[in-house]
Amino acid sequence: MSRDTPASLDELAAACGESLPLPVLNDNGTVFAEPWQAHAFAMAVQLHQRGLFTWPEWATALTVEIRAAQAAGDRDDGSTYYQHWLGALEKLVIAKQVGTPAQIHQLEHAWEAAAERTPHGQPIELRPGDLLLN
Repeated sequence: MSRDTPASLDELAAACGESLPLPVLNDNGTVFAEPWQAHAFAMAVQLHQRGLFTWPEWATALTVEIRAAQAAGDRDDGSTYYQHWLGALEKLVIAKQVGTPAQIHQLEHAWEAAAERTPHGQPIELRPGDLLLN
């Protein structure tokens, strides 16, 4: 890793130049319980860096997503936190007209299929033809 690359979440937040919504530690002292949660976090950071949304826009979208889940009976125990991240990301992508619900749905299934065929411990990769977005 180059020293130009942030090595910690604090350095990443400083590099972003705005208040980055840092992940919280879960019960076993880790940040992410599963790899997909780290990917969801990374997607939010990347989309922000590419200018899709500001951190205040992100905070609003995530708050709306969490409140809707709570109103629908979410346990609100932290176990669904990154599902709310994905929901907020999907809604922002759609609202900003970067993708459609159908494209997001197709991408989700393409990744599921790629994960099923990938041996444990290996990187998941999409093959040509896995994703035929309209």
